[in-house]
Amino acid sequence: MDLIHKVLNVAVPLLTFTGLLFFLPLFLIYKFISFMRRSKSIENMGGKVVLITGASSGIGEHLAYEYAKRGARLALAARREDRLRAVADKARGLGSPDAIVLPADVSILEHCNRLVNETVNHFGQLDHLVNNAGVLQAGSFGDWTQGQFSKLVSIMDINFWGSVYCTHFSLPYFRKSKGKIVVISSCASWFSAPKQLTCFFETLRAELGSDIGITIVSPGVIESEMTGSSQFLSQVRSNLMPSKSTEGCTKANVDSACRGDVYLTEPAWVKFGFWLRVFCPELLEKLFQLMATKKNPAGTSIKDD
Repeated sequence: MDLIHKVLNVAVPLLTFTGLLFFLPLFLIYKFISFMRRSKSIENMGGKVVLITGASSGIGEHLAYEYAKRGARLALAARREDRLRAVADKARGLGSPDAIVLPADVSILEHCNRLVNETVNHFGQLDHLVNNAGVLQAGSFGDWTQGQFSKLVSIMDINFWGSVYCTHFSLPYFRKSKGKIVVISSCASWFSAPKQLTCFFETLRAELGSDIGITIVSPGVIESEMTGSSQFLSQVRSNLMPSKSTEGCTKANVDSACRGDVYLTEPAWVKFGFWLRVFCPELLEKLFQLMATKKNPAGTSIKDD
């Protein structure tokens, strides 16, 4: 048995590399043709219903504006009701026929159930769910005290379980409407919750098949309330990774969802990190170490929901 593994250790990499040389050009051609085909049949959002979590600021706020420009009806969810109302008013001015405000905490299962039910009760349908709510915890893991670990549980409840809960309650309606799920993850491999999100929704996509579309968005550093905070700037050397405007990012997000893309990395050049992870993982780890600092106190929450 050991001899078999020794042979496979040599043969499999050689066969894989040879296969990539032959099939990769064909696969890239296929991807290009598929992209062009989807671009010609982009979804018309006029009159469609979109539920967005974390819609009070940042990416979620500007996603609401982008969907509004396309004539979508909106259900906006977050904890800050006053901010939500301001976003809803602006969305109506940008072209949304109707925008409702749903104050909620997505870390609570019952709140997520209520969000979906109130959206469907008001509009009679649900077409897109955008899982965007999230918080960022700045600080070094080694500096945490025992009493601060409850905050980590709260972060996972919002960043991971909030998306899972909302998706679960939306599935029955998506099966009728062949709706789409948009997941705002992250290209930052040093954040644990986005990686959990990506793995979960990749598995769910395989389970659901082609009936319900899932677009996983991996943004780089995007200009927002979260990334503009002093806590974030003290924790990450953001000058090593230039930020992109929120408006440009959210337009690409909605375009991607309406095309039915399975993945979006925005800006596109950030994809180099995924290639580094495969071919040069040690180099990627060094880049992470360069970007991280230890100036920020442990356990500082940066909210963007």
